[in-house]
Amino acid sequence: MQPYPDSQEIITRHLCMAADVEKYSRLDTPSQEAFQADLVRMLGEAAVLSGLDRTTWERQPQGDQEFAVLPLETQEPVVVGGFVRNLAVRLGERNANLAEGERMRLRLAIDFGVARTAALGYSGPAPVSVARYLNASQLKRVLGALDSTDLALIVSDRVYQDVVRFRGEGQGLDPSRYVRVHVREKEFSGYGWIHVPEHGPEELEPLVVDPEPDGVGTAAPTNVVKRNKGGVFHFGSGDAAKTMHKKYYR
Repeated sequence: MQPYPDSQEIITRHLCMAADVEKYSRLDTPSQEAFQADLVRMLGEAAVLSGLDRTTWERQPQGDQEFAVLPLETQEPVVVGGFVRNLAVRLGERNANLAEGERMRLRLAIDFGVARTAALGYSGPAPVSVARYLNASQLKRVLGALDSTDLALIVSDRVYQDVVRFRGEGQGLDPSRYVRVHVREKEFSGYGWIHVPEHGPEELEPLVVDPEPDGVGTAAPTNVVKRNKGGVFHFGSGDAAKTMHKKYYR
């Protein structure tokens, strides 16, 4: 009989999720404490409304963020569909009639992959990728530009293909309302899909276009070659001109 493998040798894949409060650092200490309590409460209420049991989630609070590893039996379409919609509704209800500085606005990231407990929290590719998706510049731009919303979601390409496109119809997930982006954060590079409840792709697409790097779209300098007396050749033009000294032979 083969010995039972060590638990750390068993590879299991989980749905992982992270929520982050926009502009949390601007708050004073009492406001930070109130925002943290409200974040936990609204995540819990959205889960209950969606039929999810938050007590089974492995949660890692991080001040203005919460990272969670969901149990294996979790229904992914319920999380990406009903939970996200209910969270958006709860945020809207909380923020109704509040001043700009009192509104809570969230970025939410979801991926599916290997995640294991470790000494300081969790290890594995899924916790890393969720953190990178959460900090994607495109997601931050979308939330910052759409003042009428309080929640912006990004899911990994894996979640989009396997859940939104393949299994999402029964949960009211519409793949056409997601916009694909290429996320580059630190050493991470991968595709994700951004969705904002009550906002269509025509509103999101102009916001997720990455700015062109310096120099793109400008005409390349024309190379100019001249031979002066003494065999000096000049290459390039303007400040970019280079001089090469060669001996001229007839």
